[in-house]
Amino acid sequence: MRMRQQGFTLIELITVIVIVGILAALSTSIVTLPVKSYLDQQRRTTLVDNAESALRLMQRDIRRALPNSLRITGGGSVLELLHTRDGGRYRAQAAGDGSGDVLDFTLADDSFDVIGSLQAPPQGQLVIYNLGQANADAYAGDNRAALSNSSTASWIKLSAPKKFPLQSPQQRFFIVDTPITYRCDLASGELLRYDAYGISAVQANPPAGVSGQLQVNHVSACSFAHASATANRSGLVTLQITLTDGAGESTRLIHQVHVDNVP
Repeated sequence: MRMRQQGFTLIELITVIVIVGILAALSTSIVTLPVKSYLDQQRRTTLVDNAESALRLMQRDIRRALPNSLRITGGGSVLELLHTRDGGRYRAQAAGDGSGDVLDFTLADDSFDVIGSLQAPPQGQLVIYNLGQANADAYAGDNRAALSNSSTASWIKLSAPKKFPLQSPQQRFFIVDTPITYRCDLASGELLRYDAYGISAVQANPPAGVSGQLQVNHVSACSFAHASATANRSGLVTLQITLTDGAGESTRLIHQVHVDNVP
């Protein structure tokens, strides 16, 4: 009995190969597209988180800035402020029995009582009625004086007598501890934060004598702007930063911060 031989024809083989190729291509697309989408989303999330963290730190510092101490240079890429450590109200009038250490604005005075109490024995420099202009500019030192180590939470002692040029309508004073600078270095793609350097009448770019602390990298563009207060609103700081990673993924965040310009 002769056995019949069975097999595939060439056409059947080619048909199978084509079908398998189509199925393989579809399977590859089904698997790779979600993976690629996930990786893209992960890169975007990382960029947004990094930018958000940096801008939130800037917001925190800006909200604690001495009124009228914000200054922006470098075409909107460098922002500087004086950071307030504490503040309160000074005694402007003696008590009914004539007691109390009053801050005298008619001569150089070196001490006064604090109305209420500070959070801790103060350290830093005292500023009264900062307008950010001639005769009332904390950067220039017109209305700023160093504190003595003998100051307490309820009594301020200055290192040397100081005649302050202007009284505060609300009898307010501020204690600043350091200037802070945020600077975008687009050449290196970094946003840097500088602190613990000397207060200067001229804004330096970058501040001398200190190294910047990296806040975020992959910075491809940034812009800082400050709109002064109006009759209808307080001052407004606009922070804009764009991050672009090595894969070409890019994200831009814009934050606006209200600031108190009342000294």
